[in-house]
Amino acid sequence: MCVSAPRSDHRGWLFRGVYFYSLPALNPVPLLVRWGGDCAVDPTCVLCMECFLGSIHRDHRYRMTTSGGGGFCDCGDTEAWKEGPYCQKHELNTSEIEEEEDPLVHLSEDVIARTYNIFALMFRYAVEILTWEKENELPVDLEIVEKSDTYYCMLFNDEVHTYEQVIYTLQKAVNCSQKEAIGFATTVDRDGRRSVRYGDFQYCEQAKSVIVRNTSRQTKPLKVQVMHSSIVAHQNFGLKLLSWLGSIIGYSDGLRRILCQVGLQEGPDGENFSLVDRLMLSDSKLWKGARSMYHQLFMSSLLMDLKYKKQFAVRFARNYQQLQRDFMEDDHERAVSVTALSVQFFTAPTLNYERLQSDYVTDDHDREFSIADLSVQIFTVPSLARMLITEENLMTIIIKTFMDHLKHRDTQGKFQFERYTALQAFKFKRVQSLILDLKYVLISKPTEWSDDLRQKFLEGFDAFLELLKCMQGMDPITRQVGQHIETEPEWEAAFTLQMKLTHVISMMQDWCALDEKVLIEAYKKCLAVLMQCHGGFTDGEQPITLSICGHSVETIRYCVSKEKVSIHLPVSRLLAGLHVLLSKSEVAYKFPERLPLSELSPPMLIEHPLRCLVLCAQVHAGMWRRNGFSLVNQIYYYHNVKCRREMFDKDIVMLQTGVSMMDPNHFLMIMLSRFELYQIFSTPDYGKRFSSEITHKDVVQQNNTLIEEMLYLIIMLVGERFSPGVGQVNATDETKREIIHQLSIKPMAHSELVKKPGLTGRGMYELKPECAKEFNLYFYHFSRAEQSKAEEAQRKSKRQNREDTALPPPVLPPFCPLFASLVNILQSDVMLCIMRTILQWAVEHNGYAWSESMLQRVGLKTFIIYMLMVFFLSKNNKPKYSCKYLYTENRTKCTMRILFVISYKNMYLTFVLLKVTKHIVFEVLHLIGMALQEEKQHLENVMEEHVVTFTFTQKISKPGEAPHNSPSILAMLETLQNAPYLEVHKDMIRWILKTFNAIKKIRESSSASPVAETEGTVMEENLRDKDKAERKRKAEIARLRREKIMAQMSEMQRHFIDENKELFQQTLELDASTSAVLENSPMVSDMTLTALGPAQTQVPEQRLFVTCILCQEEQEVKVESRAMVLAAFVQRSTVLSKNRSKFIQDPEKYDPLFMHPDLSCGTYTGSCGHVMHAHCWQRYFDSVQAKEQRRQQRLRLHTSYDVENGEFLCPLCECLSNTVIPLLLPPRNIFNRLNFSDQPSLTQWIRTISQQIKALQFLRKEESTNIVSSKNSENTDELQLPEGFRPDFHPKNPYSESIKEMLKTFGTATYKVGLKVHPNEEDPRVPIMCWGSCAYTIQSIALVPDDNYRDLPCILDIDMFHLLVGLVLAFPALQCQDFSGISLGAGDIHIFHLVTMAHIVQILLTSCTEENGMDQENPAGEEELAVLALYKSLHQCMGSSLKEIPSGWHLWRNVRTGIMPFLKCSALFFHYLNGVPSPPEIQVSGTSHFEHLCNYLSLPNNLICLFQENGEIMKLLIESWCHNIEVKRYAEGERGAIRYPRESNKLIDLPEDYSSLINQASNFLCPKSGGDKSRVPTLCLVCGTLLCSQSYCCQTDLEGEDVGACTAHTYSCGSGVGIFLRVRECQVLFLAGKTKGCFYSPPYLDDYGETDQGLRRGNPLHLCTERFRKIQKLWHQHSITEEIGHAQEANQTLVGIDWQHL
Repeated sequence: MCVSAPRSDHRGWLFRGVYFYSLPALNPVPLLVRWGGDCAVDPTCVLCMECFLGSIHRDHRYRMTTSGGGGFCDCGDTEAWKEGPYCQKHELNTSEIEEEEDPLVHLSEDVIARTYNIFALMFRYAVEILTWEKENELPVDLEIVEKSDTYYCMLFNDEVHTYEQVIYTLQKAVNCSQKEAIGFATTVDRDGRRSVRYGDFQYCEQAKSVIVRNTSRQTKPLKVQVMHSSIVAHQNFGLKLLSWLGSIIGYSDGLRRILCQVGLQEGPDGENFSLVDRLMLSDSKLWKGARSMYHQLFMSSLLMDLKYKKQFAVRFARNYQQLQRDFMEDDHERAVSVTALSVQFFTAPTLNYERLQSDYVTDDHDREFSIADLSVQIFTVPSLARMLITEENLMTIIIKTFMDHLKHRDTQGKFQFERYTALQAFKFKRVQSLILDLKYVLISKPTEWSDDLRQKFLEGFDAFLELLKCMQGMDPITRQVGQHIETEPEWEAAFTLQMKLTHVISMMQDWCALDEKVLIEAYKKCLAVLMQCHGGFTDGEQPITLSICGHSVETIRYCVSKEKVSIHLPVSRLLAGLHVLLSKSEVAYKFPERLPLSELSPPMLIEHPLRCLVLCAQVHAGMWRRNGFSLVNQIYYYHNVKCRREMFDKDIVMLQTGVSMMDPNHFLMIMLSRFELYQIFSTPDYGKRFSSEITHKDVVQQNNTLIEEMLYLIIMLVGERFSPGVGQVNATDETKREIIHQLSIKPMAHSELVKKPGLTGRGMYELKPECAKEFNLYFYHFSRAEQSKAEEAQRKSKRQNREDTALPPPVLPPFCPLFASLVNILQSDVMLCIMRTILQWAVEHNGYAWSESMLQRVGLKTFIIYMLMVFFLSKNNKPKYSCKYLYTENRTKCTMRILFVISYKNMYLTFVLLKVTKHIVFEVLHLIGMALQEEKQHLENVMEEHVVTFTFTQKISKPGEAPHNSPSILAMLETLQNAPYLEVHKDMIRWILKTFNAIKKIRESSSASPVAETEGTVMEENLRDKDKAERKRKAEIARLRREKIMAQMSEMQRHFIDENKELFQQTLELDASTSAVLENSPMVSDMTLTALGPAQTQVPEQRLFVTCILCQEEQEVKVESRAMVLAAFVQRSTVLSKNRSKFIQDPEKYDPLFMHPDLSCGTYTGSCGHVMHAHCWQRYFDSVQAKEQRRQQRLRLHTSYDVENGEFLCPLCECLSNTVIPLLLPPRNIFNRLNFSDQPSLTQWIRTISQQIKALQFLRKEESTNIVSSKNSENTDELQLPEGFRPDFHPKNPYSESIKEMLKTFGTATYKVGLKVHPNEEDPRVPIMCWGSCAYTIQSIALVPDDNYRDLPCILDIDMFHLLVGLVLAFPALQCQDFSGISLGAGDIHIFHLVTMAHIVQILLTSCTEENGMDQENPAGEEELAVLALYKSLHQCMGSSLKEIPSGWHLWRNVRTGIMPFLKCSALFFHYLNGVPSPPEIQVSGTSHFEHLCNYLSLPNNLICLFQENGEIMKLLIESWCHNIEVKRYAEGERGAIRYPRESNKLIDLPEDYSSLINQASNFLCPKSGGDKSRVPTLCLVCGTLLCSQSYCCQTDLEGEDVGACTAHTYSCGSGVGIFLRVRECQVLFLAGKTKGCFYSPPYLDDYGETDQGLRRGNPLHLCTERFRKIQKLWHQHSITEEIGHAQEANQTLVGIDWQHL
């Protein structure tokens, strides 16, 4: 469904240099939009983004894709659109275009003559110099007298060598750095060539020899030329001239016309040597830059002038074969080949092809850069394409060119791909581009046929049949017996060719269907070729006669399992398609005399398709397992959606064709012979003899499978009539049936229904209940797995609706007259014999007659019980049995495997030695149901005076003929209805009997026989009563069995409790003690909850028990016990950052004491919450390290975690972790002495703390100068220490050694990750980083930002919450040496109040105070007056630099709003610090929590009261803060500051329509490639920067390693974590570090609720805000790294990707 290359039009404009006559529209437009069958003439019609938005098609159904340029927008092309060919911008030029006047009339003759001479001179010079092949001398007329010894060593690109090979070679050859070599390689790849050395000849020749020597070891060496500097200069000038010509003709259509005349003017050597011809035929010798330049010139001149476009198309078609031959030998892409222009001609129904394609084959560039690629610009114009077919016989030329390049044939002339070398395989890949050109030619169907068009099309059809003839029977295979095949044969090439031709074959049939004469002639030709291929298929093969039920048929003795058989039968399948068209178009009924139907040999038609289907059946039966995986793959693709339309489906149609033309008994006998089942059904007692003999189990299993497959084939032949022409249906019915059967499996997304790409999305389709009646269990496109799922789903649905679980065949549409006789196969004598035989096997059931089919459907457990019952009830033979249980452990998973072996008479009875399987019986029942449905339809639709010849009910009512006199099929069905071993089929048998009675009533309705009706009713009632009684009996047995099992379980439970009385007693005691504690604990929720201060709530001590996930041992959390830890992940974060450009210059000297409010980079700690013992975790981590050390070096990097950086996965949830956090009780419960009596005020407390700090500073200074030794006590006395302060006292740490060790581990991890330094436990910054991580994590939870800055900052440059956490957690180190009676709780409340007041000052200094008309008219309240007074004091300290005093209401609103995030974070912090539960009012969302937070934190509701209560000390502090030079600079507008509340960061805003995003990215140029467009433009979703990803050009050095643009950007934007959107792929990319990444589902969905990663479907995409919020939530919660870890663990292929290069 992808959009083909864009094509040209004379009224369109050119991509990458957009021209619309005199309008210089210069915007490159790589976004293309395509419509389905509504507005566009063919699928190659495209619009650029600008024209699309201005056209009527904007609201239509369309598809979108991206293009790198090189084609035309089809705006203005009346041949491309059924309606709305013009957009609003170009609609004004319609009148000018319709005049179609000669553009030269606007130019004077003098201007025309001078322009012609100038253009001819310049064009001839450019062509001559660009196609010049000598390296040392110029053409004679350009040769200079004095020639200098200056040369260039010129390196050319190819599509064989990799970037790495070129870079390595250049480093060796020219002695350059890796960065310079990357620059050389990038330029060579972009422009096609690059000078890598300049100097004299020897100097350059030396570099050339090194390059050739280093690149010729395994492949063709790089092309290097030592060129004289004058030649390089002239060639560069020639490119400039071509560029100038392309731009100058954009100003006038007359100038364009003159340039076309110059280019196509015949030269002296004949018409094929015009300047244009010379350029085309030299295409493979030019480099990429020159090719692209003249291709653009061709498209802006020749392809935009309708008159000369046709002339150019003719010359292109005449040179086509040579161009393609050159391209096949080339190793460059087709996009830079002139052959790619074919789409511009061949889809225009009117244009030398052979030489062009020949050049393309020999070329060494991709077709994208070959002149052959211009075919897309030519062949897709309908008028041109049909002109080329009619006048130049284009179809024949393309097909013959294609066949000329496939020269490897076997002795019978079939294609042979087995001995292809790598070079031949490379050429074969290029040859496939010719099929694309043929598709372009056929893409636009003719509306009118001329005799010339018919003749040329049929000539092309003859050539196409010759191609298919070479494919008919290619790659034959023979069953391998005995030894397994040694080497897998080549099969991919043949199937690749088949897949490429699938659409062409369909198009050929579509063309034939448009004209009756063409269809008849094509049918004759195809039949003649098929008879040539297989007309003598009986030669050398022994004829035999087959006889069953009195019918005989002569055929040949052929065994698929012994003879050669091929899966490739394109001629047969094409004939089948044409035969259906004869029926669909009614040509077979209108002109039967003109058709060779009487010459058809049905056995010949069916022979090879039947062999192919038998091959598939035998492969399924396991008969070809020694032929390896190549055959399995071929069978898979034979049925796959990519090939089945022209392979499997057509084989079914060909068999239907043959059956409709022959006696169905004869067909069934031939089919039994090919399936190798003839003996089983033709010999009456063969089945009994077979079961009595000791036969190898594989033979029986194979026969069972072959019978199943044969019956399945018969069901398909009769039931598959939904193809138009086979059945009386249309294409809509066919599509509807496909959708119904896909939805019968499960609800599916739109993409699964359309293409089955394996993608899932939100929009799911479900099957309507009324459509369930059309479900066919044996739908021919079901795989076996899908069939099983569909059966299970439909039976489940029926059980839920309390319906019978029968799955009867649906009512089918009637066959077309040409296939009407096909239904007779159901009532044929041989078919009835097959049914009777299989049902007889089922009736004569014994205990051993079940196979794996039953195992799969009834269940292993039920089957084992059933088999044991059979053995134990046997009187003569006692079995020996044994059960073995094997256990294997894999982490937390435990897998149990059961081996069950039964020994019986020294023979192992396996569950596969059977005569008849459940599946075979069901297929027979399904066939009987199909026959009944068919007869019922015939009876209901019969017209008067017509006799119904389909009498299936009468035939199944008759018993078998003598001498066996077997019961009738109907009688056997009645017998099987109550068979216990066919319980699952009971509903189906009941449905059959019910339908039989209904048909019987219809037949007897004419005579109105009451007796027959009564008999039928009584029979039905008896059946219903028997069934009811049987169900009741079984329900009673099941009830008794359940009661017995429950009694046994109760007895076992009682016995277990008796044996473990002590354990149960301990559990009961523990439960009792726990309940008692809970009953005696105070009701905390009934009181006012306060987290700190004098009114702090007293929380009773709670015992906390946790269980280790590794050893499963339960332990109570205590300070003196062993440490219990949580797996955690510490990471640097910029989620809250307000300044991403700031980064730490020197981590070794950086002081993290104060965090800046812009929160440029913080340290976030997250945990999955799973608890382990510290020693259990240590053992686990040591084992992970040991495992990684044992891993081979080449595999070490391929893990989702980096052990060398301390990373591991949580043992339970496999969450990425790099440290552990010790689990502690609330710390203040250990130290706190809640005694606030006689506690100092804030002023006194600050004075005391200041004295204590000065004393400590003095002592530290003394210690550093080594003055203190024995005089230590004297110096201490001289200090006049505060009362009760003992700096020499060192309290005992209450925590156990294990907990202290884990605290060190966590602190060191935050230090190492946060500063990106080596771990150092003695560094004094370790606790500061630990506290900072605590603060940042709390702020992230509350979605409040933070970051760090330099030491000794001003008040504007400190994040107050970080300061609060650090002070509160550091204060106990000082307070523990104070014995004056000041409590720790008093210190907490004073610190909190002090920091809170500082934060209020911050808010007032930075608040936005402009009046906005929202003043309240009410009188100012207490809070407004207080805050206004505080602001006035600030204004006095700051002077006139502070803004004017606003209203008090604005100030109080700013303070209240700005401080809320700080209060929320503080509440969280003190909740976990002191263990006081949070009030329930705070936990209610959507309400104002200000008052509740103030109460919880011991703050007055009027926060300004804090300043009033501590006026003296606060006045001094405010003065010191306001006199800071940075504060004054801010007030004067010389610097900025963070305002409060800080807004939560979010990802960038994305456009609602994804096409807008593509269009934006299309204009993005690579910043390092000289204006070249980025191949993989990638958008950072954090900051909105567009990057050139996954390219060498934008690689940068990061910590000594070359990384891609995205990886480098993550370190500057996200501290190593990044979220990107790859615009051209519509794919979200997560990156973490250099080695971790994954792809994530994008937030854009189509109208069906699905994503389109890779833009494969091209549906319009729109932003899904729900998905985007999910991505944003992952970012806010710092879960990107975790998501990457889970993705890489789930998909190991992600681990091997070099994420650092993205």
